[in-house]
Amino acid sequence: MKEILGLSTEPVAIFLLKAGSETGPFKGWESGERLRYCQALMKARRGKKIWLGKDDIACPAAAAAFGFKELPKGLTTGAGLVGFGIVEAAETGSAMFAGMPRLEPGRLESVALCPLKDAPAAPDVVVVEGPPESLMWLALADLNLEGGARRRADTAVLQATCVDATVVPFLEKRLNFSLGCYGCREATDIEPGETVLGFPGEKTEPLYRVLELLRKKAMPNSRDKAAFRHLGECAP
Repeated sequence: MKEILGLSTEPVAIFLLKAGSETGPFKGWESGERLRYCQALMKARRGKKIWLGKDDIACPAAAAAFGFKELPKGLTTGAGLVGFGIVEAAETGSAMFAGMPRLEPGRLESVALCPLKDAPAAPDVVVVEGPPESLMWLALADLNLEGGARRRADTAVLQATCVDATVVPFLEKRLNFSLGCYGCREATDIEPGETVLGFPGEKTEPLYRVLELLRKKAMPNSRDKAAFRHLGECAP
């Protein structure tokens, strides 16, 4: 998948672990460091294997998205987003969090992340960060799998990695994409020319199969830009 899409970093396998889940496959993974979820994803796309317990996620919004903790009052009221300069009105920020898809409290015990190629088992979700052109092909592959139904994005331009690319695909069993968000762009090395999407782990093999089809003709033809080059040759 990395090669076909032309990615410089790895697609990331996400494991959403319930209490009592088998932890053997994740022994020896990096743990104990407080990280924002988007920062753990950053490390994983660059080859690291990360395990985050309930108290290891430093971002309160991400911790709430995974059902680990309640949202702090500054976020539920929207005042925090006003303070960050993200919204004009507290009511807007409050509505953004009120509509946030999230896992119910107590459903998960921990989250584990690693490069997809190193996944010890089938992941719950796969998250991919990269250039929009690369992610476009994944969206097109998904459209093929869904019989041509238009793909839709669900985002509040907030919590792009934890909610948009992880929780939504997990809960709704579908691919979701985002333009990124204030938090992940401030806290990680994601480039201005990169964005993020996620899809349920069970879609990995079907998506790969369609990507193999797309790489034969559609991808090289599009990337060759023959129509654009022809326009240049014909221009006065």
